[in-house]
Amino acid sequence: MTDYLADVQKYDSSADEAVVNKIVRHLGIALRNKDSALVSASDPKELERVREKWCEKKLGVGGSDADAAIAATAKAMEEDRSKSRVTFYYLVAKNLGKLQTL
Repeated sequence: MTDYLADVQKYDSSADEAVVNKIVRHLGIALRNKDSALVSASDPKELERVREKWCEKKLGVGGSDADAAIAATAKAMEEDRSKSRVTFYYLVAKNLGKLQTL
């Protein structure tokens, strides 16, 4: 659990551990597989999945707001070759102002 928090804190030093834990629980078994534990920001299908499953379904935000949050997160994490799904989802939620609703 602390590995996820440390990774999120590289981008948000004041990250809330409880929020990170909620994202980890939400992702559950997907985090066991290395491939599904990472986000490929260069794959349009992957980003569409983030939009549908995370932004629209979990956070209740779609359209251009979701696209802008995903793009901003991808830009913020562009130097990180292995983009943790937990960190990516956290930053998308933060960009949408939805951390407190998790």
